[in-house]
Amino acid sequence: MREFSTKMFIWLIIVLIPILVPAQNLLPDDSYLKINASPDDPVYTTYTAAIARSQLYGDKGYKMDYYSDNEPLHYVNDQAGRLFTVWKIDKVVVRSMGEYAKQPSIIASFSDMVIISYSPFEGIEVEELFWVYSSGVCVVRQTIRNTSDTEHLIELYPILESQQSGLDVKEYDQVNKGFVIERNESLKRLISSMYADKGYPEEVRDVFSISDSKNYSYGSYTGGINDFYNYMKTDFYAEDYKNDKLNGLMEGEADFVSLHAQLKLAPGQTETIQFTRGIQNIDDKPAVLWDEIKSVNENSITEGINFNLDLFSSIPEIDFPDEKLKMIYLSAFNLARGCMLPPSGEAKHDYYVFSREPTWGWGHGHQVLHESLSMLAYVYLDPVSAQGSQRIYMDQQANDGLIAYRHGPRGAQTYPHKDRPTTSAPFYSWINLEVYQVSKDYSFLSDAYSSGVQYMNWLKKERDLDQDGTFEWGPYGIIENVRDWYNAVFQVSEDRFLDVDKEDISDELECLDLSLMVCKEMRSLSKMAEYLDKKKEARRWQKEAEKLADLINERMWDEDSGFYYSINMKDHSFQFMTRDLRRQEIIGFLPLWAGACTAERAEQLVDVLTDSTKFWRKYGIPTLAADDEWYSPHVDYCCKWNGPVWLLWNYMVYDGLINYGYEEVAEQLAEKMIKAVEVQLRKNHNFWESYSPDYSVLNSPSNYIWDSIMAKLLIDVYGQ
Repeated sequence: MREFSTKMFIWLIIVLIPILVPAQNLLPDDSYLKINASPDDPVYTTYTAAIARSQLYGDKGYKMDYYSDNEPLHYVNDQAGRLFTVWKIDKVVVRSMGEYAKQPSIIASFSDMVIISYSPFEGIEVEELFWVYSSGVCVVRQTIRNTSDTEHLIELYPILESQQSGLDVKEYDQVNKGFVIERNESLKRLISSMYADKGYPEEVRDVFSISDSKNYSYGSYTGGINDFYNYMKTDFYAEDYKNDKLNGLMEGEADFVSLHAQLKLAPGQTETIQFTRGIQNIDDKPAVLWDEIKSVNENSITEGINFNLDLFSSIPEIDFPDEKLKMIYLSAFNLARGCMLPPSGEAKHDYYVFSREPTWGWGHGHQVLHESLSMLAYVYLDPVSAQGSQRIYMDQQANDGLIAYRHGPRGAQTYPHKDRPTTSAPFYSWINLEVYQVSKDYSFLSDAYSSGVQYMNWLKKERDLDQDGTFEWGPYGIIENVRDWYNAVFQVSEDRFLDVDKEDISDELECLDLSLMVCKEMRSLSKMAEYLDKKKEARRWQKEAEKLADLINERMWDEDSGFYYSINMKDHSFQFMTRDLRRQEIIGFLPLWAGACTAERAEQLVDVLTDSTKFWRKYGIPTLAADDEWYSPHVDYCCKWNGPVWLLWNYMVYDGLINYGYEEVAEQLAEKMIKAVEVQLRKNHNFWESYSPDYSVLNSPSNYIWDSIMAKLLIDVYGQ
């Protein structure tokens, strides 16, 4: 019933707006995907193309800003500028959202499209659909209705504005009713630049067009939106009033180009305007781009909406106590879906990048196991795609069992160091088990188990070189262990100024985190073997997990502080040279997650966890105790492990608390995580790589796929 009624709602938005009342009033009460989000509601507003029409190189996503009063409603790409509309109604120019008669409100939002309503002028209602149709094409479709009792002259100026290198306008194509523009895109990025030799286009072509019948004039300009306003208002009282049309310039250097539609709306009358932006490599043929743009019509838009409705029909319909929780829930799914790309190169299944918009080098590489924890949430939305992402590891697994650091279209990437390959944090079988428990795909489980056994055998051989039963990270541990910047235990200097080999000591310690991950993998393999009716193997893996847990408790527990730590590889002490390894980090709570501690020690861990001078902070559990001398609550860059909150690791602590029966504490932790995300989504409508435990102001890579774990958290908390 829900699927039918929601589809009817969206269909009514697209088809019946011209003759009926504003669409938000038509939404059936049981439409789960209705959100009606105001500008300060916690909604993720970044959009990327659907998997089937996406590509790794030249991919363009957009962030929608519907909340900045001094800006027009706009869609911006981090490198390719922004799209927006300047409205002029009865000769009154409406430049920014702060001047709108009714502020924008999101009706429905998916990973590739958003439907939004607003009134730029009293009595003028607009329903706007923004759709990232493909990696190269996006469309804005505006349905405008005069709800007043008087006629209005409405002029729209859709604008494509460069915010980077400027526009080289080549022509205005009279046949296709649009500009043809050439532009340069730098590969430089703040965090890490794009790989210059991998096929990312630097010289690109833009086309910017409007519905054929609605084209009135066009122009190209230098300056900004205020200069454009001055142009439109110049000589308003002159006898030979000159600004009825734009300047008609169709070539030369420009900062922005504008299209122009002019229409008169009688009371109750509706008109629809569509403008489209396309981007391609300059070496490609323009006709290909124009053909793709022409394919985006009313039928394709309806098909795109229905596809999203079908996609979301599989997620649990949770009756949240607060509508804002549902907004976060849907946003988390959109984040995960928006990072997925289709098979290409050596990747035979769907795969993900860390972030599609914005794009940055390290984040636009290949899959890594710790980012793949996102599949714990994504599997509820698309189990086939989530399993495909995990199958890439199986397909590219080395003959000796190695799962390399990264996998994707360019194959396995091992980042060898000291003649040894690099793997990733081994969450592999845990992820596969969690995915199976949702998908119930027995074939996937069987293949995942076989692959997981091979990987475990590799880990026991290659990450326990002294064969003492506990584990050490590899020689390139600074990326392998995930905790790759400002790490109080593995990092020698506070500012990490030495080279890799002198700075990182994680291959010289028996590491608590890796040992616990291996323990969790063994338990996961045991459970998988049970499902596969391999009872003997299930018992063997469980026995190995218990043996490892005993060693962890024997060697890595410090009775004085009631906490777990890594130890010196050589003598199993808490000292490494002159350093005390007893620095309290979030990994000290992972024995709860791995089921590796006694009930008595679990109670002691919870005492440390809930100490507000250490880990019980406003926005979650910091990576380092707040009373440590290296602690910093400030998130001023990527990858920091001396204080920032990482939601995935907080989720593991949450999961561990549930394992040991601390439901109330777990719920309190979930509230902190939700608060961290909600504050940011309300402020800037982004997810972030990490969060400050104490403050709402932060700088880190945005729209990072692993924050989609929030969907899984919300299912665990409210969906039972």
